Amino acid sequence: MNVRVLRTELKRSVAPWAGVVVLTSALTFLYLPNAEWWQGTTAWTAQWTSLAMWTRGLLFYLWPLAVGLGALQGLRDHRSKLTELLTTTSRPAWHRAAKPAGATAITLASAYALLVLVGGVQVLANTEYMHLGWLPISLVGALFLVAGAVLGMGAGRALPSVLTPPALAMVALVFTALMHMSLGRTRTTTGDGMKSTEPNLLSLLSPEVEEVRNVLVTVSASVHVGQTIWLLGMAATGFALLVAATPRARLVALTPVLAGAALALLVLPSDPRRMYVVDEAAAELVCDGPVCVTSAHRDRLADLGGPAKEALRLLHTALGDRAPDSVRENTAVLPKGATPQWSRRTVLLDFNDDIIAAAKGKELTRALIAKGMVPGCDPVGSTSVGEDLYAQTVAAAWVLGDLEPLPGTLSAVLRREVDAESRSVWKELKALPPAEQLTRINTMRTAAHSCKGDAFDALSGGASR
Repeated sequence: MNVRVLRTELKRSVAPWAGVVVLTSALTFLYLPNAEWWQGTTAWTAQWTSLAMWTRGLLFYLWPLAVGLGALQGLRDHRSKLTELLTTTSRPAWHRAAKPAGATAITLASAYALLVLVGGVQVLANTEYMHLGWLPISLVGALFLVAGAVLGMGAGRALPSVLTPPALAMVALVFTALMHMSLGRTRTTTGDGMKSTEPNLLSLLSPEVEEVRNVLVTVSASVHVGQTIWLLGMAATGFALLVAATPRARLVALTPVLAGAALALLVLPSDPRRMYVVDEAAAELVCDGPVCVTSAHRDRLADLGGPAKEALRLLHTALGDRAPDSVRENTAVLPKGATPQWSRRTVLLDFNDDIIAAAKGKELTRALIAKGMVPGCDPVGSTSVGEDLYAQTVAAAWVLGDLEPLPGTLSAVLRREVDAESRSVWKELKALPPAEQLTRINTMRTAAHSCKGDAFDALSGGASR
């Protein structure tokens, strides 16, 4: 296909409009205010992998849209009543089909590339960590749009009805929803008895990926390979339907997509822990003495180092040999609903933690002391304002000598509630002899780090309140 033919095809088809619709709708969706993809270390403009994952997440509606727009393009010859005339020309059918398919593929891939470029410019300003591990995630996303559009074009030509485009778009949307929310999920129960779900093999046939919960998590190479096989089969079926002229040929044209799905299911991993894996390069630690962060957050080490070392000094003064001796970003990736696991010798921090996220200087020192004393036992994926926060407030006050609220985004009402709950226990604790204070603190730390028992209750000697 030469440039002149491509230019003509772009002028007389819906391909350019498909690209415009995909790009503008995606940007509109992403720039909604107060959305989850703008928050924390997993914001879509914070890191390259987060950018790739969030833009892939948009395919839950962009892919059905591409399928529907492709079907609309496939109706062009039927609408212009040129089908019989074109079949009598000497040009091969595949040559005629390549023009609209190529134009649609180029515009959709370009629109997706521009979407990633808009986010990429902002990522460059927000992180020093550069890598190419995110690229396969975005390339497969672009291939999903192209393969869906070509399949839609073939189906539109095989079923030339004005109802075909909306019907195909709806079928694709239902397919995506089923693969991502019901058929593609397996119900599980955590060790604590909490009900949850995790993705299974079928979910990987969907264009959408899991919600971005941790900046260190990426999609495994086997998922990329399996999905590419599935999409090449889908695109081949779409192109074969564009070329097919008889019912038998159209039936045979379904072979590639079925074979692609079968081969993909053999390649795709069935274990969720092999679908979404830790990016080892991003999780590699960068250290300044006893203070370490991941490579993905190396730009935060300078601001963290001073307050973290001061927190370790104060903890050692208060606890002696029982004090932690290092501060490290938590690289453990546990399934949703799991109970976190903590070390008594290391203060593990998460930059998404509310009391850590916006803290700087002395506030950060207080927050790190609180995490070193009471790391928190909320199940992964959930947060609450309760006794762990009360215990953190009192424990940090015991080390620093004054009761002040921890940094964070709590409302004024919740701050008053935390102060009221913690102040009485703080006064009771300070009234005890030093040896008894230390005994209660050590009992509290044992409960807090094992996530067994009530850390706040231990501070009051087990008395009910």
